Amino acid sequence: MAKEAVFTMKLESELRDAFMAAAKRDDRPASQLVREFMRDYVQQDREYVEFLRRKVERSRASIAAGKWRSGEEVEADFRRRRQEILRNANEGDA
Repeated sequence: MAKEAVFTMKLESELRDAFMAAAKRDDRPASQLVREFMRDYVQQDREYVEFLRRKVERSRASIAAGKWRSGEEVEADFRRRRQEILRNANEGDA
């Protein structure tokens, strides 16, 4: 990939100094590390966007197949579960 762009950022001098020292200990240029961090971040973002796309796709398919519950039904189910957990916890204390 051609290096055609300059990226300038503001950061605390302590952070810069610590980063530069760590890069030096690793015997690697700071710019190389920043490029790696940026590539990793972009890749993670792409993977997350794809994860969300698949999740929405599955959810839409479930809804189309009639496999869904209303928010009220879900809340009622978890209310019952919380009550049961509390009841079991209180019985354990007795």
